[in-house]
Amino acid sequence: MTIWLLILAGAALGAPARWFVDGFIQARHDSVFPWGTFTVNVLGSFALGLLLGASLEGETLVRLVALVGTGFCGAFTTFSTFSYESVVLAEDGSSGIAAVNVLASVAAGLAAAFAGWALSGAVV
Repeated sequence: MTIWLLILAGAALGAPARWFVDGFIQARHDSVFPWGTFTVNVLGSFALGLLLGASLEGETLVRLVALVGTGFCGAFTTFSTFSYESVVLAEDGSSGIAAVNVLASVAAGLAAAFAGWALSGAVV
């Protein structure tokens, strides 16, 4: 199977997974904070860190990185929705929550990617 088909297959799974997880999480919160988007981005960052950390150790193949890393994680995570939700929060008068969303999303995403990377080294 060519690389682009693997990416397509991963994306076909990642996008609906994002929709489901986002909706599941957001439905359980009454706040205006975008918990669903925050959650998918942190989970995706962790998964990508884990995968790429393991791939540096030779444990994964290029095809798996294309399928899961580029395809699934690329479609599962969403920078555009994160940006949109932050702008809408600021425009609706919740600039403090927008700032928390931006700072917490970046910090948690980086921490999750680092944790996945570190965990892959401990497991491999």
